Amino acid sequence: MEKIQSVERFSALIAESHPTIAVFKTSWCSDCHFIDPFMPEVEQKFNEVTFIEVDAEAFEEIAQKYNILGIPSFVAFKGGKETIRFVNKLRKTQPEIEQFVERAVAVSEAV
Repeated sequence: MEKIQSVERFSALIAESHPTIAVFKTSWCSDCHFIDPFMPEVEQKFNEVTFIEVDAEAFEEIAQKYNILGIPSFVAFKGGKETIRFVNKLRKTQPEIEQFVERAVAVSEAV
């Protein structure tokens, strides 16, 4: 998963014609670290999706623009537009994340 280093790179990746899922995290978030061990498996399973990591504190302007209040948060984009999100304050499990990615792929195909 690419860690975003600039607002420009974030903008370029979410503008792609295939689904891009931004995972908003912070370094101090224990629930963010909880997903780290299984995210490579999720990425491999959904190789048609680009996954990017956005540090919600380092890129506060992006987090504010997309109203990220709980972390980790997952926001799907296609063609520069948000298509669907999985945002809440609860710990996310691998099956929940995979269900979200399946929905994100289905929604992007309908857009």
